[in-house]
Amino acid sequence: QVQLVESGGGLVQAGGSLRLSCAASGRTFSSYFMGWFRQAPGKAREFVAAISGSGSSLYYADSMKGRFTISMDNTKSTVFLQMNSLKPEDTAVYYCKHGPSIATTTTNDYWGQGTQVTVSS
Repeated sequence: QVQLVESGGGLVQAGGSLRLSCAASGRTFSSYFMGWFRQAPGKAREFVAAISGSGSSLYYADSMKGRFTISMDNTKSTVFLQMNSLKPEDTAVYYCKHGPSIATTTTNDYWGQGTQVTVSS
């Protein structure tokens, strides 16, 4: 059983920054990745970024490179997503994921409840 609790979402102006947090608890899997997906209304859920269980490998969707940074604290229980140079098209619900894959969803994924990020123009 894995629980993921997200925080840090909110309203920000275009060009601004926001940092999301995902706190993991329960029986997490060391071989699983932690990551972020997002979903805007009427659109498919899309991959944002991921990090390996050790924190040594980082992965980003092409559109996020240079603006978003994923990281993990020393306890490996909290994952962060630093979002800079935010654009209105970044507006979405951001979900934390703990699962065996990097940029795709599987039946073995654990998900957070999601946190709303709204970027105004």
